[in-house]
Amino acid sequence: MSPKQRRKHIKVKTILNDHWEEFKIEHLPGRVSADMLNHVIDQVEKSMECGNPENGYAKYKCLDCGEEHIVSFSCKSRFCSRCGKVYVDKWVDKQVDMILDVSHRHMVFTVPEELRGYIYWQREIIKDLSDKVAELIQRYIDKKGKIHEYEAGIITVVHTFGRDMSFNPHVHALIAEGALDKYHQWSKVGYFSYKYLRKAWQKVLLDIFKERFPDNQKVQNLIRYFYRRYKEGFYVNAESRMNSARGAAKYIGRYLARPAIAEYRILEYDGKKVRFWYEDHKTKKRVELELSAMQFIGRIIMHIPPKYFKMTRRYGLYRRGYNKRVKKIVALWKYMKRRQLRLIMHHKKTISLSWRERMIKSFGKDPVRCKNCGKEMVLYEIWHPLYDFLYHIEHTDDSGRYIKSNSWEVDPRYERKKLARKYGDPIPYPGRHRQRVV
Repeated sequence: MSPKQRRKHIKVKTILNDHWEEFKIEHLPGRVSADMLNHVIDQVEKSMECGNPENGYAKYKCLDCGEEHIVSFSCKSRFCSRCGKVYVDKWVDKQVDMILDVSHRHMVFTVPEELRGYIYWQREIIKDLSDKVAELIQRYIDKKGKIHEYEAGIITVVHTFGRDMSFNPHVHALIAEGALDKYHQWSKVGYFSYKYLRKAWQKVLLDIFKERFPDNQKVQNLIRYFYRRYKEGFYVNAESRMNSARGAAKYIGRYLARPAIAEYRILEYDGKKVRFWYEDHKTKKRVELELSAMQFIGRIIMHIPPKYFKMTRRYGLYRRGYNKRVKKIVALWKYMKRRQLRLIMHHKKTISLSWRERMIKSFGKDPVRCKNCGKEMVLYEIWHPLYDFLYHIEHTDDSGRYIKSNSWEVDPRYERKKLARKYGDPIPYPGRHRQRVV
């Protein structure tokens, strides 16, 4: 590890560990693992370099007047608010084709403040939260169906932050108001007992901690305290209801790759302190909060999920490989109910917008239209720091897909790759105004 990387690790570790005092958990090792440090640093650096052409670009050029336009590659980091917005848009378009065209119920399952610190230091518990939410919903459907062996459709999204950016893990669940029985027939299930949800969520959540911390007396005391204190169970919000597949996809899409704070909520930054506002859940009033710059950064980066962690999970009818068949059954059920032929006709799949189409839709400007002569620019070259030129209009085969194989003695790319491999560096950036591959 280089001295520069070591300094970054120490800085990030300090920022993350500052929250140890905030949670005040005495019986857990307050350490940030090396893997978590590397992942946080990687995500932050990616987002800071998002849009830098030195990390790869595609160049468009007008063949008439020579005008050029470089489109830098995005970072695709979960931490980047810009890439997160694109990810959500694509996810919503994909889910419209996947979500059953029936009404859905949106539920939010919360975690008491006293337990959040334990989840902060043991992030693997977050997956348990999603699994247990799906389990209690399926159990409720089973009780209603009994001999029918109903199977529910559930999508969960985990959030770890509250409105003030503090660590507040909770689960958003989208549940189809219906189920499939053992005879593959669709049955409407439109009512969910609020009393059951609260009590069942309390039980499964406390069971998680009972199993995770069997020898921790403080946790065992907390569990007994919660059963005495919250006799009606833990808080669950189950008021929101969506009638269409697109509405349900858009609603749950709001909770994907969403940044911990929107820029418009930041009121002031003087170089040392950051002042921002949020709306209090209970009073519905605007509250202003001031934090030091390091505390503010800490509250943002502590919500970066572990590497490869799935924020969205599908259960039951929404599991992979089973969804298409269920959609046909639901469409036939709706046809038999309403006698409308359009309900069982094949619908065209939603096509995600391309980069160019998104730019036109958002800003009303065509990014590959020449500013000088108005002609459409062509893709001229694609460059990546790891692979050098992937495409160049003057040096590709007739299909336009592969770089022509020149003799290694005269191909300038060979020497660049050789030097990069020798010193472990990325291939040098060719520069904005370079006209040829050489």
